[in-house]
Amino acid sequence: MEFFHALLEPQALIMTLGTLGVIGIIFVETGLFFGFFFPGDSLLFTAGFLASQGYISFSWLLVGTFLAAIIGDSVGYAFGKKIGPALFSREDSVIFNKKHITTAQHFYEKHGRKTIILARFIPIIRTFAPIVAGVGAMPYGTFVLFNIIGAFIWTWGMLWLGYGLGALIPNPDRYVLPIVIAIILVSAVPTFIKLCREYLARS
Repeated sequence: MEFFHALLEPQALIMTLGTLGVIGIIFVETGLFFGFFFPGDSLLFTAGFLASQGYISFSWLLVGTFLAAIIGDSVGYAFGKKIGPALFSREDSVIFNKKHITTAQHFYEKHGRKTIILARFIPIIRTFAPIVAGVGAMPYGTFVLFNIIGAFIWTWGMLWLGYGLGALIPNPDRYVLPIVIAIILVSAVPTFIKLCREYLARS
């Protein structure tokens, strides 16, 4: 219950962990395969909102989360390149589910190099896409370019969205929870569509 409470109210999480905590979570979600359950989108949005109210530093958020996202994906790429095919034969556990790797692989096969950018906005895929890029031996120079572009659009876009809401709309507090819920629902749409297609294919 506490986990789902944190998903819907990342404000409490941010107020507890502070700027460094937000930066750390972004790194874990993008760089470590067991970080897929962290709410990166809603966390960044809410952090931007709280920064507009003076609770945390917006400039540190912009720089820190951007770098954390880049480094996190690079760690994921290195992990995938080193471990490689062994991931696909690994047994499922509490913190690892092979289907996440397979889903990211299919996404990568469909979208190619753009996956590194597009995946930033899709939970779970966001965590495993750089690992799959490493497994697939995407040239590191190409990966770094798309990694930087994706990290910039994702972190700065979500932070500025939250900051803009907090700075421009009167009494913004009342809108935070509905928008966070909307972000979570929108983020879940691609996964929902995929599940529907798989169900129809089996029918």
